[in-house]
Parts: sequence; C-alpha cells; structure tokens
Amino acid sequence: MNGKSMKLVAASVGAGALIAGGALTVATSSSAEPSTPGPVPTEEATIGETTTETVAPETPTTSSAVPPIEGPAALPPEQEDAL
Repeated sequence: MNGKSMKLVAASVGAGALIAGGALTVATSSSAEPSTPGPVPTEEATIGETTTETVAPETPTTSSAVPPIEGPAALPPEQEDAL
C-alpha cells in the first residue's frame, strides 16, 4: 500500500468510529425530559396551639442574687508578703 491509500483507509476507519460513537451516544441517552414541579399546596397561616397571651407580673419572680461570702478572700500563705 502506498501513502495515499493508507490515508484513505485511516480516514475511513476514523469516520466509521465517529459514526459508531455518535450512534452509541444516541442509543444510550434518555430522551425523557424531567417532569416540572407542580404547585406546592399551602394552608392558611395559623397562630399555633402553644401560643398563650398573658400579662407580665408587676414584681420580679426571682429574688436578687447575694453571694454567700462577703469581703475579700484571705491570701494564700505564700502570697501574704506580697502586700
């Protein structure tokens, strides 16, 4: 075979492979389009069962916090000379 006929055979094989690849792609691709989402059903807004309406108390329900120890704490023995 000379160079021209070799190029013709290679071009034919390449074109055949290209056509076969295209046919394989068309055969394996799915043609079904995805369905479009429909409207979402909604209900009217409600307050909810856990909502309660009350009046705030006039006095606080908790007492003020008082520390159990008053005054400065004693220094440890190793720091007594620091003053």
